[in-house]
Amino acid sequence: MTFLRLEGLTKRFGEMAAVDGLSLTIERGEMLSLLGPSGSGKTTTLRLLAGFESPDQGRVMVEGDDVTRLEPVTRRFGMVFQHYALFPHLDVAQNLAFGLESLGVSGEELERRVARALALVDLAGFERRRIGQLSGGQQQRVALARALAPEPRVLLLDEPLSNLDPSLRERTRREIRELIRRVGITTVLVTHEQDEAFDLGDRVAVLRRGRLEQVGTPEDLYASPANEFVAEFVGRSSSIGVMILGPADRGLRVIIEGAEWDLTDTNAAPAGPALMVVRPEALRLMSPAPRALIGTVTERRFTGAASLFTILTEGGASLEVTGPPRSVRAGERVGIMPSRRAGGGIHLFPRALP
Repeated sequence: MTFLRLEGLTKRFGEMAAVDGLSLTIERGEMLSLLGPSGSGKTTTLRLLAGFESPDQGRVMVEGDDVTRLEPVTRRFGMVFQHYALFPHLDVAQNLAFGLESLGVSGEELERRVARALALVDLAGFERRRIGQLSGGQQQRVALARALAPEPRVLLLDEPLSNLDPSLRERTRREIRELIRRVGITTVLVTHEQDEAFDLGDRVAVLRRGRLEQVGTPEDLYASPANEFVAEFVGRSSSIGVMILGPADRGLRVIIEGAEWDLTDTNAAPAGPALMVVRPEALRLMSPAPRALIGTVTERRFTGAASLFTILTEGGASLEVTGPPRSVRAGERVGIMPSRRAGGGIHLFPRALP
């Protein structure tokens, strides 16, 4: 039996549907990332799960039980808020005890749960520290410990790393991943950061305007996007109009601004106009030549072992191409061809060209 199920959840605010017929299944112990742009319905979905909002339609099911109309406290869901919501006038132990006492936990059992939760997040011995004495990462771990102390069956994380600087965010992300896998708790994470969603989530659900566009592993979303939106939203990509001529040896033949390419590592698509969404690593730079797409280098961004070059084609499209750090210079005229190892980084979506 699926552990957590969202069935046709819909939530409207006036005429706007913040969540529109959303259905998802989450297995026991799985971590699901909800990813999408601002206004996609991520936080509203989390609030519906937590019980802070009631859906206009649909159900939330946990182990076959309908919890849609239950109060938040009776759902046994733990939540870490974006701004942690810690009490600055209480010490660490008192922050953890506050929620437990509201559930009727007291005495030795209260002390045991507080100590266990702090040990889980490597904060044993911090019981009497004031919140203002803690670093941002330590405060985040206190918020996690407070959510875990009541021993919830589901953990909800709302942008838990957004208040941390980049270096601390990376380290704390690793700590969260290790903690959740060690505890084995079913978790739903809301984030707008793709790195965070991919690094933490066993699967990622991409939302747009309250609707589910695709759900799958990070590898699935990157290599096999279900539609144009997912292809352009997930990872780095460029888009350019093409004309699909039809089948070629082991692939499709297309014309791009007069250049004829045989694509051997792309999805099936019918003949006609299409949008090509392509990853930077799926293209290669070369000297201008027949069958190459011709353009001019407008920008180079050094990324370590490689550089990311922006090419303005003669037809006016802007493409990003990965190449050796100093292979070409800004202002140089170059040719572009598909990489010999495109790795599934070229995706075609039939549509009318502008």
